[in-house]
Amino acid sequence: MYKTKVVSLGEALIDRIRNKSNEEFTDFLGGAPANVACALRKLKIDSVFIGCLGRDEFGEKFIEQFNELEVNINFLQVDNKLPTRIVKVDRDNSGDRYFSGFDASPQTVFADEAIKKSLIEEDLTSLEKLFEETKYFVSGTNVLSSSMSEESIYFLLCLAKKFDVKVIIDLNWREVFWNYSIFSSQIMGKERVNLIQQFLNYAHILKLAKEEALLFFDNENPYEISETLLNRPDVIITNGEDPISWFINGLQGETEVLKSSHIIDTTGAGDAFLAGLISKLITSGYPSNELEIQDYVRFSSVCGLLTCLSEGAIEPQPDYAKVNEFLGSQIL
Repeated sequence: MYKTKVVSLGEALIDRIRNKSNEEFTDFLGGAPANVACALRKLKIDSVFIGCLGRDEFGEKFIEQFNELEVNINFLQVDNKLPTRIVKVDRDNSGDRYFSGFDASPQTVFADEAIKKSLIEEDLTSLEKLFEETKYFVSGTNVLSSSMSEESIYFLLCLAKKFDVKVIIDLNWREVFWNYSIFSSQIMGKERVNLIQQFLNYAHILKLAKEEALLFFDNENPYEISETLLNRPDVIITNGEDPISWFINGLQGETEVLKSSHIIDTTGAGDAFLAGLISKLITSGYPSNELEIQDYVRFSSVCGLLTCLSEGAIEPQPDYAKVNEFLGSQIL
């Protein structure tokens, strides 16, 4: 069977971003797995999102967005009591953004922390049929900060193995998720790192930023990082505007990143990059030589770049036409 679907599991949340004047905030739909699911649909890939939203205004907006893009949400959960998470994104003195916490009390449990395994497996027949048609299963590490969501992802990882679904992990380290969670706030730094490193052993493809590579592996060489993990995954390391280093299909190299002087908001750039890469893997097959790898990574980097030209993570995500138009305007 030729598999074409991509399942993303994890958080759908609100990015409450402080504006340039540092006086007001604007709310945007976000959350890395939700961003990937939406970006894939804009690239015409069959996309499925599994997560949990609150039965609130933000949850309704997400469902409307998913439906508009035709993201499959048959296994989306909606909690009657827990709220959709709101992440506060502040600016430092130089204008760079950082996560400063959540718009809630420290005791609040958010909907994305309560992805229930029991609800996922209620219609096991449909779930197994979905995984029979799925090429890639995508997630990050924030789900590990909740024991409930952690149980769900390990259940789905077992299902992925059963149906030969390849696992893609974007490390996406966000310590604030662990610090504020009642499930994991007492888990200390070293134990958090160990939990994440064990989880990364499931990856067939691992994407991480350079600072994450140094934090979790004390290394920025993608081949050497791959050698430390059980599945010897392909590894892609991004570093802002610096070249992307990669170890893919036994080959190692770097790809220059195309730039723009019109960057407005980098939120969700990495998620658009990952969606671009997945779309190429599905539509064009796995790259077999350096020329193809360079083409795939360059295409993916433009997906990320174009997302930075407007505010928010989902709205500015490009389709194929916009990416190819941008690539065609460059001297490569």
